Amino acid sequence: MAALEPGAAGVDCLHADEDLLVLRKPAGLLCVPGRGPDKQDALSTRAQQRWPGALVVHRLDQATSGLVLMARHLQAQRTLGSAFAEQRVHKRYQAVVRGLPPAAPGQDGWSLIDLPLGADWPRRPMQKVDREHGKPSQTRWRIARHDARRGLTWLDLQPLTGRTHQLRVHLAALGHPILGDALYADAATQAMAPRLLLHACALGLAHPATGAWVEWLCAADLATIGP
Repeated sequence: MAALEPGAAGVDCLHADEDLLVLRKPAGLLCVPGRGPDKQDALSTRAQQRWPGALVVHRLDQATSGLVLMARHLQAQRTLGSAFAEQRVHKRYQAVVRGLPPAAPGQDGWSLIDLPLGADWPRRPMQKVDREHGKPSQTRWRIARHDARRGLTWLDLQPLTGRTHQLRVHLAALGHPILGDALYADAATQAMAPRLLLHACALGLAHPATGAWVEWLCAADLATIGP
């Protein structure tokens, strides 16, 4: 693999080789262009200016920050896409939520949210818990730390499935919405942060060329941007 390449203008690159790119997306930047001239600036287009031919593999919500993979060629895109689709990619997030959820019993401290999700068609692109028609959706979570005085909790999150807005909907359904969430939190919780306090902090997978397990970490200091 090649050594780390310096970031392109407007692109924070953590790793680059002949097969893939590992990029850090800031909150507020689209992963791919949207409709209209005001939605053409995106992480993918910025990356393609520096690495022509780079291909999208997966996405983060515009409001979410953190790690995003892109492929350098079609075969890598297919291999990485299959790994995501078959849930062979280890993903971890960090979030700050309102309230103080109880810690799970046991040594590892992980709990499971198992709630099926589906589109909330009258309010699309929003999603909702849909026990009748929703797709199976699972999220593991554990407490990183509490702030009882402010009534806040920092969580580690591991999505076992990859539904749209999964972490945001699951935590809101648990009664602990993410701070700054303009879609699923009440107005008071939205106002507690200048952005959605959700960050994709870790990715692990088999490298598409070598098959060796590789991991990247990109922690966000959510403690400093919380209220």
